[in-house]
Amino acid sequence: MVIHEIISRCIRLMRDNNSDNPIFESHIIIRHCLKMQAIDLVLQKNREITPVQEKKILSVAQRRASGEPLQYILGSQEFMGLEFKVTPDVLIPRADTEILVEYILEKYPGSKGMLALEIGTGSGCIPVSLAVYNKRAFFKAVDISEKALEVARFNAKKHNVSGHISFICSDIFSFNTSGRFDVIISNPPYIETDVIPALDKTVRDYEPIGALDGGPDGLMFYRQIIKKAPVLLNDLGMIVFEIGYNQAEAVASLMEEHFHHIEIIKDLSGNDRVAAGTLKAKNKF
Repeated sequence: MVIHEIISRCIRLMRDNNSDNPIFESHIIIRHCLKMQAIDLVLQKNREITPVQEKKILSVAQRRASGEPLQYILGSQEFMGLEFKVTPDVLIPRADTEILVEYILEKYPGSKGMLALEIGTGSGCIPVSLAVYNKRAFFKAVDISEKALEVARFNAKKHNVSGHISFICSDIFSFNTSGRFDVIISNPPYIETDVIPALDKTVRDYEPIGALDGGPDGLMFYRQIIKKAPVLLNDLGMIVFEIGYNQAEAVASLMEEHFHHIEIIKDLSGNDRVAAGTLKAKNKF
C-alpha cells in the first residue's frame, strides 16, 4: 500500500464514523505515525509503507473513529503557540482558555512582575504559558490530582519554566498557603452535574469527570474560591475565572460581595468566557 491509498482509507473510515474533519485528522494521524511533515504527504504520495506501518495507522484511525480524542491519542495539544503534553488525567487545553491567558498578559505584561495562584492547574497550560510570556511571573499551581500534576511538571520543564512554578497537590476545600498573591486564576469545573451525561462522547467518555463537574448548578467551585480569595490576595489583588457561556451573571453576582470593577470578556465566538474583578478595599485586611 502507498501513502495516498492509506490516506483515502483513513478518510473513508473517519467519514463512516461522522468525523467533523476527516481529511485533516487523517493527515495528522498519518504524519504522526510515519513521522512526516505535511508536504511529504504530497511529495511522497506514491511511497510504499510497510505492513507494520499500515497496521499502526489503521489502529490509531480506528481509535479516533471510535470517539477517543485525537489529542489523547497523539499525546499533545497546542495552546498559546506552545505544545503541551496531555493525557487522560487532564483536560485538553482549549482555544477558549487562551482568552483568559491573554487577558492576564494585558494586565501583567512581561515588564510587570506577578505572583499568582492557580487553582485547578490540570496540564499546567495556564501558568506555563504565562511564565513563558512573562519572565517576571511566578506561580503556585494547585490540583487535587497528583497524576495531573505530573503532566503539569513535565510541561513546565519542557518549556524551561520549572523555576517559576511551584506545584501543590490539594483541593480547594482544604488548601492553605502562606503569603498573598497579586492574582488568583482558575478554570474550575463548571458544568452542571445533570448536564454531563448529555455532553459529546469525546468529552463525557474520555476527559476526567472531576475536572468537568461543577456541582448541581455548576457554581460550586466559584463559591469556594471566592469565599477564600480575600485572605489570599494582596491589596487590589485580582481574581480571574474562566466561565461557561451562560454563567456570567451568576458568577458576577457571587463576586460582588468581595470584588468590584467586574469585567466579563467574550471569546472569539461572542460567548461570555472570562470573569475578572478587583478586591474591594474593605476586604484587604
